[in-house]
Amino acid sequence: MAEDQFQERTEQATPRRRQKAREEGRVPRSQELNSAVILLLGATTLYILGPSLGDQIKKLMIYIFTEAPKMDRGIEAMMAFISQRVIGFFIILAPILLVLTVIAYAVNVLQVGFMVSAKTLEPKFDKLNVVSGFKRLVSTRSLFQLVRDLLKIAIVGFVAYKCIASDMDSFFALGDNSVEFFTSAMGITALTTTLKISGVLLILAIIDYAYQKYDFEKGIRMSKQEIREELKETEGSPQIKARVRQIQREMSRQRMMHEIPKADVVVTNPTHIAVALKYERDEMEAPMVVAKGERLLAERIKEIAAEHEIPIVENKPLARALFKMCDIGAYVPEKLYKAVAEVLAYVYRLKGKGVA
Repeated sequence: MAEDQFQERTEQATPRRRQKAREEGRVPRSQELNSAVILLLGATTLYILGPSLGDQIKKLMIYIFTEAPKMDRGIEAMMAFISQRVIGFFIILAPILLVLTVIAYAVNVLQVGFMVSAKTLEPKFDKLNVVSGFKRLVSTRSLFQLVRDLLKIAIVGFVAYKCIASDMDSFFALGDNSVEFFTSAMGITALTTTLKISGVLLILAIIDYAYQKYDFEKGIRMSKQEIREELKETEGSPQIKARVRQIQREMSRQRMMHEIPKADVVVTNPTHIAVALKYERDEMEAPMVVAKGERLLAERIKEIAAEHEIPIVENKPLARALFKMCDIGAYVPEKLYKAVAEVLAYVYRLKGKGVA
């Protein structure tokens, strides 16, 4: 048993293990992917809606500065004026805030599906363990995160530098233009730079998600012993299942033995096989097999038949065919009608019954 505890986890996780991990809040998820997609689509939305938003904000600011000198100096009037303007400002930003909210939710759902788990909020005191914390600090995951973050900083810095450097010559000419033109040009430069940076971040985030998925799959792998233990929990112990099947066979055999006294004839091999047949002409469409067995069970069937004075007829080909082709409680197949009819006719003559 001690060896089983140190077996390598080389097997893919079972559906039950995956479901348990999901219930605990353990899913392959990249926070970097969330941030990159929100940044990219948010910048795209701002790029599309920017002119309209800028125009609305401009009108709002003109209104504020125009009305401010006329405003009542009382505290209540000032608070009402400010609150109305703040509400108006958020109404202007509402489309972007709504888009960002939908994007954030959609990215999470696409990564892990709809999931609600309180397990992640439960305190885990094992995280206070210094040794475990040091192991996490020098783990492969921490190394990957360090390399990822350094690479992200370097790439983002390089892309930002190239974007700004390419527009450097035009920056000096902006001073000769109006404030509105200057603001518009700087806004466009900032948005295009953000779009390029977010595109690079998205590529890094996809790589991070692939690693998170790989790390998750590796973390939930199971040893062969764990799979066997899970199988026992879900389907029961093999010994118990075998015992249940044995009890079911014994009960079925007892029911079969109770049906033998009702049979009309037992067809034998003569020593290896015995098949008991019953035929009620008014109730059955064909003769029925009420019991069958081989070797010791065949001997027991013949003993019960002898005790109840049921005729035992030796017919090797028919006995083999009935044993092979018929289940207990099944009607005799049509291809055996003739052979079975001859046996029943013989039995009826012995008993002095008429034959239909």
